[in-house]
Amino acid sequence: MGVLVDVGVIGAGPGGYIAAIKAAQLGLSVACIDDWKNEAGGPAPGGACVNVGCIPSKALLESSAHFDLVKNGARAHGIKIKGAALDLGKMLSRKDEVVKKSNEGILFLFRKNGVRFYHGTASFAGYSQAGYELSISGETEQILTCRHVIIATGSAPRNLPGLAFDEERILSNTGALAMASVPKNLGIIGAGVIGLELGSVWHRLGSQVTLLESQPSLLGMADRQLAAEMQKCMQAQGLAIHTAVSIRQVQPSGSNVIVEYDDANGAPQKAIFDRLIVAIGRLPRTAGLKADKVNLKLDEHGFIVVDEECKTNLPRVWAIGDVVRGPMLAHKAEEEGIAVANRIAGKYGHVNYAIMPSVVYTQPEAAWAGKTEQELQAEGREFRAGVFPFMANGRARAMHATQGWVKMLADAHTDEILGAHMIGPMASELIAEVVLAMSFKASSEDIVQVCHAHPTLSEAVREAALGVSGRFLNF
Repeated sequence: MGVLVDVGVIGAGPGGYIAAIKAAQLGLSVACIDDWKNEAGGPAPGGACVNVGCIPSKALLESSAHFDLVKNGARAHGIKIKGAALDLGKMLSRKDEVVKKSNEGILFLFRKNGVRFYHGTASFAGYSQAGYELSISGETEQILTCRHVIIATGSAPRNLPGLAFDEERILSNTGALAMASVPKNLGIIGAGVIGLELGSVWHRLGSQVTLLESQPSLLGMADRQLAAEMQKCMQAQGLAIHTAVSIRQVQPSGSNVIVEYDDANGAPQKAIFDRLIVAIGRLPRTAGLKADKVNLKLDEHGFIVVDEECKTNLPRVWAIGDVVRGPMLAHKAEEEGIAVANRIAGKYGHVNYAIMPSVVYTQPEAAWAGKTEQELQAEGREFRAGVFPFMANGRARAMHATQGWVKMLADAHTDEILGAHMIGPMASELIAEVVLAMSFKASSEDIVQVCHAHPTLSEAVREAALGVSGRFLNF
């Protein structure tokens, strides 16, 4: 039977490692299995988020933003800088160090909380009266018996049909975060969050970036006003964005990549790039689970079928994060992991999917939560909107960061906040105030009545709330 634990967690990404730690804190015996490796072959827990996603991309976004400020923005502050040059190797090594510290931090938290960690690949081997048997393949083969199993194996980048990633010319997010030189011409297929963020990084470092998007607008899941503002900001910075395109062929040719596509008017176009990033979504990592061994139910796309509590069709087997329905967000996976750990321990677990925040870490940043104007209109729900521009915010003017605005949507009759959409400086931080308010079903007037320090960017949130009833004080 091997080692017996209360909870076996497959995957140590944001959902998995948080679920494991929470379950251990609730007094359960826990094991977590993860197969990510660092360059030396050692364990690198954190999943795609820590290793090739959220964390390294934010490190490069931060570094490239500093470089852009030195090159192009410092003189607005009365600072003259000559001879600034890029040390890409140093920038990438800093990114790698951030990742390494995050890996080490998760291993430390496992030790601190008494979580057994196994470095290897886990798959279902069968079922016994004691629980589910997991086969762990690593340096040695082991069998782990678990009363409960939480599957948190994450996702992998989706490639174009017939075009595999070689991570040299045809890049996923993995290769896009590790290019050893700045490409002169960089193409990106997909103008969602990943495409915009990676495009921003390499454009700031010197690439001519072209984004090709099949949808009528970028950020198709976002409020249309926000998406339009984002496109305007990105194009003003120099990124070329083509929407409503249809990719006909992608052909590596020598050291280049040739992309043939039809533009929004149906006219054939051809572009030649040094590198091509494909950012058209992600697919669940379920192929290696051997789900058929225990008859675990998957849907036609490979996602694990779960109910509203993340229960699978098998008793005491749960699934969270990117392998189940819903947005592929690290914080969504974390919330599901906490909720499932609580449910296993016999406690209450809850995830409010309706107000899950989304963020784009470009400059300006964009963030939103709740309903868009278009969703409310489709529902026939009457609402009022307040939109406050950062150009009227004192702190934003002092920062020389006045692009964008905060928009708040509230019920026309009850004044309950229904959604918030913002694009501007530190939107990733500002969205938390509105999410907190919405979690208590607060009204826009509730935010109005809260004193906000001056001068701060958060005053723009209060002003947007004032704008719901047409009572702006600074606009």
